[in-house]
Amino acid sequence: MQALEGTGLNEINISLAPVRDNMLIGLTGRNASGKSTLVKWFANKGMKSVSCSDSIRAWLREQEKEINRDSLIEGGRDLRREGGGGILAEMLLDILDGENAVVDSIRTTMEVEKLRSRGDFVLLEVKASEDKRWERLQSRARPGDPLNRELFKKQENKEINSKDEAGQALDATALLADMQIINDGSIQQLNEKLDQIWEKLLKINNF
Repeated sequence: MQALEGTGLNEINISLAPVRDNMLIGLTGRNASGKSTLVKWFANKGMKSVSCSDSIRAWLREQEKEINRDSLIEGGRDLRREGGGGILAEMLLDILDGENAVVDSIRTTMEVEKLRSRGDFVLLEVKASEDKRWERLQSRARPGDPLNRELFKKQENKEINSKDEAGQALDATALLADMQIINDGSIQQLNEKLDQIWEKLLKINNF
């Protein structure tokens, strides 16, 4: 892995990838690391924004269940038990049908495997310190977010490693990332890093 000095960006042989005509960008990372900010940035570049959680939300609505962080986690487990660890990614690929897109909240290695089958997939890990993520989580006050730091850490521990393919495995998924973005600074610093990534992706994908 080659680190680009001063950017917080790691690169794993992505410059050796074949030139492609389409682009599918995936995001993985822990809670409040900044994934939603990246989704908006790529959407402003013309990418369609989707999430592996979209399939879970649709399923929860069909089941007439409340949608919150806990129900999304458990709903994802139920769907993976029924359809395998890559089921959410499979559903997204069918919906996208080759479109350029950014995929938020990739949480299992099998989801990565399914998305790579399209041939134009690049996985970005968004990383931030626990202190910074807790600070952001308190500021955003999103429904379903933990109200104290102890619960925040307890929820996170459930997500980072999985005992079976039905669960989330953020640590194992992060190991498959093609690039890593350290998002501990300002929005301006993040945008500068994203500009560098975008320039490289445009060259790789023949845009």
